[in-house]
Amino acid sequence: MTISRPAFLAALAPALVLALPLSVQAQDTIVSHGLSPFGDLKYPADFPYFDYVNPDAPQGGTMTFRGTLASNTFDSLNMFILKGEPAQGLERLHDSLMVQSWDEPASFYALVAESVEYPEDRSWATFTMRPEARFSDGEPIEASDVVFSLEMFKTQAEPYYRILFEDIESAEALDPHTVKFTFAEGAATRDLPALAAELPILAEHYYADVPFDESTLDAPVTSGRFRVERVSPGRTITYCKDPDYWGADLPVTIGKDNFDCYTYEYFADRTAQFEAFKAGEYLLQEEFTSAIWATSYDFPAIDNGWVKMETIPDGRSSGAQGFYMNLRREKFQDARVREAIGMMFNFEWTNKTLFYGLYNRSDSFWENSDLQAEGLPEGDELAVLEEFRDQLPETIFTEPAVTPAVFSGEGKLDRSAIRAASALLDEAGWTVGPDGIRVNEAGERLQVEFISDSASLERIILPFIENMKRVGIDAIYARVDPAQEVERQQNFDFDIMMARVVLPLRPSIELRTLFGSRGAEQPGTLNLAGVSDPVVDALIEQIIAAEDLPSMTARVKALDRVLRAKHIWVPNWYKGTHWMAYWDVFGMPDEKPEYDRGVNYWWWDQDKYEALKAAGALR
Repeated sequence: MTISRPAFLAALAPALVLALPLSVQAQDTIVSHGLSPFGDLKYPADFPYFDYVNPDAPQGGTMTFRGTLASNTFDSLNMFILKGEPAQGLERLHDSLMVQSWDEPASFYALVAESVEYPEDRSWATFTMRPEARFSDGEPIEASDVVFSLEMFKTQAEPYYRILFEDIESAEALDPHTVKFTFAEGAATRDLPALAAELPILAEHYYADVPFDESTLDAPVTSGRFRVERVSPGRTITYCKDPDYWGADLPVTIGKDNFDCYTYEYFADRTAQFEAFKAGEYLLQEEFTSAIWATSYDFPAIDNGWVKMETIPDGRSSGAQGFYMNLRREKFQDARVREAIGMMFNFEWTNKTLFYGLYNRSDSFWENSDLQAEGLPEGDELAVLEEFRDQLPETIFTEPAVTPAVFSGEGKLDRSAIRAASALLDEAGWTVGPDGIRVNEAGERLQVEFISDSASLERIILPFIENMKRVGIDAIYARVDPAQEVERQQNFDFDIMMARVVLPLRPSIELRTLFGSRGAEQPGTLNLAGVSDPVVDALIEQIIAAEDLPSMTARVKALDRVLRAKHIWVPNWYKGTHWMAYWDVFGMPDEKPEYDRGVNYWWWDQDKYEALKAAGALR
């Protein structure tokens, strides 16, 4: 599954950055309209709009998507807590002090805030807010609401947010439109002003009567441009723009969200979903299944040119997708067991037989980026690792970064893989018993349960299960429903599960929840493998504290190398592109932002729609 909880991760995780000065107000403070970690902001204070938008885009119409593939249902409009399954698109409801530009790796520009001021040591940040900013009920957005929001995220939100915001010590309303954040003494402060800038703003007056920590299907009072228009739990949700939204003419919003409404349609299974797309019941989808992309887009609407297919470059890291093993379980404590299990996944056969050769094998947590470790460590990366030499295996220094073994694509499993995996399991004390199943000295069977809610993934998982059995592992596949998978993922109640986490190109504090010891302890974080290692923790803190891009890059490569050597996952695959299919009723800018699909900058083309309607393509 693609980790969609929190759905806000995609918007928030890359946002953990800090500003470089645009102007110096005083000797020791910096005032700016934006924030960026390592280098100048691309856009000046008086920029009219982002380069990748059409400022004259027509307004109107409805964009329709399929619901998230991570779940085929939803029962909550609260995306910030563990209770309930949140609907897709809820991030549209929440504004923040600043928002990201998508043609820079990690730069942010003023939205609810007009400007930010902070000292050179970054120990605090003060935001001046726009007095015209309003909530969906017309009440003003004030500094006290920002203070309240921080308190909720630090005390009542799911553990992911509590860990994320723990280094923001406090927020104080200096006046109705000025809020000051103070950061914890001793914290690495490079990224904290921007973390504060990306805090979703909640309405204090609304939550005076509504519990923040409860799931609900009642439309909340929110700070964003969109409102919940219609909800049919588990089936569809529609968000529509407030025609009186106060910030429609800001540089960061011009050319964005050009549709009046956005609708997400949910389906019981992928077959029903794809048939609905072919019939024009919804208009846009990103395809994630290679077999469907390769063989099923041959319906009449494609032949007639009514539906377009595009492969769009993806400038982001391709994501850490893999089969994650739960190190909280005793049987996975030995890295040799984990490495042996990894050898049982024959990517070459899978890619050739099931994926039509459309994928590449992943080996890095920062795949398809300049942050992945390669070859032997050298230079700055080696210097980072030397500090921990006595705590790391010697192979970190003497062998290239761990990559999955390459096997023949002719059969499901190579004999060489069987021999190598069997030797590792023998060394780890798991020997083959009379019934062919491996047991330890206590007579306990090496049983491994793989959970998934996806019927379409069975064609990939079941051969993997079969291969594990061939080396004596008592491997079991458990098909669970989406709600069960989410619950078991949140509570770490699994042996192995498939997941994908997209890691930012400027990683920072979110790493604590992904690979840090604190994340291993807290239900609901994304540390699925349960990594709890002092070296990993130290490397994460060094990344957070990096003062320039070269040092950050060296430290991320070191972390990538160490994580890969631990064999906490069986790496899957990537393609470095988006497969997009859409009915030809949209206009779109000439330039796609490098770090986003760009869909939020499309618009409704009425002439195209009328043409398809006249041709009988759409109702």
